[in-house]
Amino acid sequence: MHKYITTISYVFAVTAVLLVLRFHLLPAVFAGLAVYVLTLKLARHLPKNMSRVAHKVALGVVSICVITFLISACAAIWSFIGSSHGIAALLATVVDTLGTLRHTLPDAVADVLPTTTEGLRQQLVEMLGEHVQKISVVGMEGIKIFAHVLLGMVVGGMAAVHHFNEHDKAPPLIGAFRSRLRNLTTAFDKVVFAQVKISGLNTTLTAIYLLVALPLFGVHLPMATFLVLFTFAVGMLPVVGNLASNTVIVVISLGVAPGVGIASLIFLVLIHKAEYFMNARIVGHEVQATAWELLSAMLLLEAVFGVVGLVAAPVVYAWLKAEIKEKGMI
Repeated sequence: MHKYITTISYVFAVTAVLLVLRFHLLPAVFAGLAVYVLTLKLARHLPKNMSRVAHKVALGVVSICVITFLISACAAIWSFIGSSHGIAALLATVVDTLGTLRHTLPDAVADVLPTTTEGLRQQLVEMLGEHVQKISVVGMEGIKIFAHVLLGMVVGGMAAVHHFNEHDKAPPLIGAFRSRLRNLTTAFDKVVFAQVKISGLNTTLTAIYLLVALPLFGVHLPMATFLVLFTFAVGMLPVVGNLASNTVIVVISLGVAPGVGIASLIFLVLIHKAEYFMNARIVGHEVQATAWELLSAMLLLEAVFGVVGLVAAPVVYAWLKAEIKEKGMI
């Protein structure tokens, strides 16, 4: 009987993952998991001699604080990106740089470069696919995504509050579901927070280069401060994010001077190589997976679900591998 219950929990879990990816609910799920994991981490520091009611109240306060912090941080980043010094200005700077480079490049290359901001945006949409259009939609779509994320955070906070209930009193199927959730949150914790550390280190090195090293040589790159924040934000996307930020920095550097562009390319390639080995070592070591395993999972899920699958792949693969290892199959 226990075997069938475990099988049912696996079927429900895999179906839930597929539905999340199919209906683009990943932001809500990741937001909920972030609140859940952070609340449990902070709950470890609560006094041990608290009554059950006081402990639940304290957990509720902690989860509310976590939700408030995450929303405030996201709002601050979004406000900065949407300001006059945000993405629109960055696209305009890149277009101006490409316009300057058109005169020094072969005609075959110059003809494919965009000449307007709208042209550049259209090329980015074509490269990244229809998901960019969905991500960039404002109005009702943006409100719906925000509502999903907020609801996901609330659910994550509620799940964290109920995490410390007596698990041995739960029915077998509920216990199996909790086991699946435990493995998923462990995978999320290892992969996502490791990626935050890697992105933070990459951003720190980029900030030193853009804000310290270049100015020491009398070079002031346009929008350097925004580029640092942009590097951290897109650095949360494995492989693709690093490539996007590096490309933008190199293009803008070429607009300043060819030598600056070459220096930026060399520096960022070194950072990228270092991050590649750190990613393989940190994330791969945490989930007991090699770099080629993670990259293969990313390619497969990207082919099936697009950008959403690409982002979710490391967590999904780490979770599936943890479940398989728990059964002693590998």
